[in-house]
Amino acid sequence: MRLAIMQPYFMAYIGYFQLIAAVDKFVIYDNIKYTKKGWINRNKMLQNGSDKIFSVPVAKGSDQLHIIDREISADFNRQKLLSQLRGCYLKAPHFEDIWPLIERIVSFQDNNLFRYIQNSVVLICDYLDIDTEIIVSSSVAADHYLLSQDRVLSICEALNANTYVNPIGGVELYSPEAFAGIGCDLKFINTDTIEYAQFGNSFVPSLSILDVLCFNSFQEVRAIIEDRFRIIDGFD
Repeated sequence: MRLAIMQPYFMAYIGYFQLIAAVDKFVIYDNIKYTKKGWINRNKMLQNGSDKIFSVPVAKGSDQLHIIDREISADFNRQKLLSQLRGCYLKAPHFEDIWPLIERIVSFQDNNLFRYIQNSVVLICDYLDIDTEIIVSSSVAADHYLLSQDRVLSICEALNANTYVNPIGGVELYSPEAFAGIGCDLKFINTDTIEYAQFGNSFVPSLSILDVLCFNSFQEVRAIIEDRFRIIDGFD
């Protein structure tokens, strides 16, 4: 059984969904600390030929709180964010196809930070016909007091994973020998270079999957999800 574990990302990048589709079970962290400088509640959209950050504002709270214990700010104006996204992508070729999805994601009324972001992940997976089982980390009978690799190993053992797949950016964080010690192969996913037309301007990379969906047909996005990556052995 192939397993991946990641923190939630609001309307995440294309590689996030490639990873989900490439495994049998995907664990999404709810019981890790929210970091202000991270990308849990932030992403990038295309505005006037450049990338622009959009975000879900978070209510003030202790830095020690887990994501599941954080709330969205009462100042969050969902309609304002929808207007911003509409203004940026209204003339994109597939905007009308995905606008109902965007509205469902942004308009979701739960003010819990984790559940709000998790909902965006689940709805996008549903739209893209990704049927991987998504598991909330706190529901796994693992040792959640462990940190980093040790915690991942504990979750892998609890779910009887024989393969763990991580984004290529974490290649220095994990030991293939440690995973082999629990009978689990360590693999890394490396997304291919992906470019497509964006209003005829120079391509702007590293944007939300929203951008991919606006400029590519459903079939083209499915092809990217299924084919535009490589799985690399941890011992390579």
